[in-house]
Amino acid sequence: MVDRPSMANRRTTVRSGELTEQQKQEYWRYNVRLTTTLLVIWFVVTYLISGLFAGWLNQFTFIGFPMGYYMAAQGSLAIFVIEIAVYAHLMNKKDLEYGIVEEG
Repeated sequence: MVDRPSMANRRTTVRSGELTEQQKQEYWRYNVRLTTTLLVIWFVVTYLISGLFAGWLNQFTFIGFPMGYYMAAQGSLAIFVIEIAVYAHLMNKKDLEYGIVEEG
């Protein structure tokens, strides 16, 4: 049986109303910057690498498939899953920095 920390030892949940306006703006600015960065990566992988450069990439192979085909079929999906994990990790880290803990 795993011992779970008691509720008294857990961090107190901070509601958004308890953050100062400056903290709210900094938090939101970080969120927008992170989201924008991940969307730019998404665009580059999906449209530029998998789309425009697919013909050039096809001269290389990966697991027996032309690289352009592989990036369009599987590679871009793997990047998306990695982006989701990165976003969740970084936002959880930022939440802890601001003392925001999800209930549940």
